[in-house]
Amino acid sequence: MTLRELTETFTRAGIDNAAYEARLLAEHFTGIPAHVVYTTPDQPLADPDGALARAAEQRAAHYPLQYLIGTWGFWRQEYEVSPDCLIPRPDTELLVEYAARHLPRGGRVIDLCTGSGCISISLLCERPDLSAVAVDLFEGTLAVAERNARRNGIAPDRLTLLRGDVLRGDFMAGLGAFDAILSNPPYITTAAMQTLAPELSFEPPAALCGGEDGLIFYRRILDEPYRTCLLPGGCYLFEIGYDQGDALRALAAQRGDTVAIHRDLGGQERMAVVTPPHTL
Repeated sequence: MTLRELTETFTRAGIDNAAYEARLLAEHFTGIPAHVVYTTPDQPLADPDGALARAAEQRAAHYPLQYLIGTWGFWRQEYEVSPDCLIPRPDTELLVEYAARHLPRGGRVIDLCTGSGCISISLLCERPDLSAVAVDLFEGTLAVAERNARRNGIAPDRLTLLRGDVLRGDFMAGLGAFDAILSNPPYITTAAMQTLAPELSFEPPAALCGGEDGLIFYRRILDEPYRTCLLPGGCYLFEIGYDQGDALRALAAQRGDTVAIHRDLGGQERMAVVTPPHTL
């Protein structure tokens, strides 16, 4: 198999950025730098054990490239990824950027539905003065987050990983107070789950589906016991769907909260900063 043939296979399969993905996959499975592979597109790629061919077949079936490679970049770090967690995406970096800029020195945050741990870990890497608790429902997901913390040099005394059901919130007892509650929760509606891109069918559904209207996690996190754990001046930082800004404004208004919606680089509403009145 050559790079040109691999690219043509991906193009026929409808893979976006087929040439780019072909180069990344070839580099990963052959060890040859992507720029070298690029300059020799008709040179047969070394594949003695057939690993590249098997990966190419999986990718052509829209299995995510990130899971095939096993790691992916987010913020300034690299993260292990697997089907136990969502693939980190650039839009989520908005939460890290905002928190790193606005949290007080020595602050403490909780990251709900942590997944790979990319939000809390990148934030702690950016702000060595901060500490965090990261919560997820699934043991396999927390194991990925633990490995990612070690990979990125975060000491256990700065990041507590905790198994808990965010929709119940009973794990909050005894955790103390936080300067911010961060979350990229499941927010895709039940109906929209049926129309997702093929790649998303391989990511964990429990990390994607936010109920009939996509808002079940936001409602829960905006209420007790979470809000009573916010320190004065504290806030929620949520990633939201591109069409959920008005819904978050309405949820905030019902509770007397203030809300600011921030847009991503594509101009879509992507992050909500919600401040309850008792923390103002």
